[in-house]
Order: sequence, then structure tokens, then C-alpha cells
Amino acid sequence: MTTVNVFTENIFNSWKPDEKDIINKTKKMLEYYISALKDKSCLYGKQYSSVTLDIVLCDSNKTHEYNKEYRGKDYPADIITFAIFADDENSFIFDGDINLGEIVIALDKVIEGDNRDISHSKNKEQELFFLISHGLMHLLGFDHQTEEEYNFVMDEQRKALGSIDYDKI
Repeated sequence: MTTVNVFTENIFNSWKPDEKDIINKTKKMLEYYISALKDKSCLYGKQYSSVTLDIVLCDSNKTHEYNKEYRGKDYPADIITFAIFADDENSFIFDGDINLGEIVIALDKVIEGDNRDISHSKNKEQELFFLISHGLMHLLGFDHQTEEEYNFVMDEQRKALGSIDYDKI
């Protein structure tokens, strides 16, 4: 069994979601992805005993800054992922641990519900977990440049969200 390490940091003052709940649900979703996407993710064929990732909860000013600096895009994003392991062919496994990277989420965008037409979230908590599940897919090396890729990512997200009883959040 793979150990999943999730670290959170909330630098957004207007909403403090339960970080323990975020960690537990993120672990469940990542465990689903690891199990279901065995031969499809960046983890395939790697020898590891644990995976680690960080989740930073901030505001859209911070995601705007990151988007501009790292992606050359001059607008705030609801989510940005830094897929350390999937995006770097020189990635390494240190002491059996794979650092997948970081998910950065703008909580003010989550509260505003900017993405709810896509995610079909009913509330900010559901929206937060929708974005985390999406970020996990990116950390595992999945993208959605084509309609087929988009449909695959959305389908897997629905399944992962089911693993945390998303409809009851």
C-alpha cells in the first residue's frame, strides 16, 4: 500500500475550510486515481512507497501572480498546478517518495462560483473538492487539450469525487 502525504497551507483569510477534511478527502481521491489509472499515469512503472503533494489555498491575486510569472498568462486562475514529477523527465524518487507537486487554489474564486457551470458544484465546498480532483489529474500527468482528453479527465474526476461522497458535501 502506498502512503499518501498531503500538506496544506491556507493563506486566505476570508474562508478557512477544514484542512484535516481536505487532507483526508484528497488522500482518498488520490488513492482512487492510483488504483484506477495504474498504467496511464506518470507513476506507471515507477518503484515508490509514498507520494507527496502540497495544496496552497490563497486568493486570485496570488494565482494571477503565478499565472503571469510561470505561464505568461495575465489573468487570475481558480487553480494552478505545478506538476513536479509528471512535467520533468529528470524527476527523481527520493527515499521511495515521489513529490507530485503543488495545487494552488484561489478560494475567492471558489466562493464566487466562477467554475460551477462546468463542475456542477452546488456549494463552495463541492467546488473546492472538484478543483482538487482536477489538480490531482494534472499532477498525475493528465491534460485536456482535446475533447477526448477532456472527457476522460471529467469522467475520472466524477469517479474520484464519488470516492469521497461528493454529493453529500
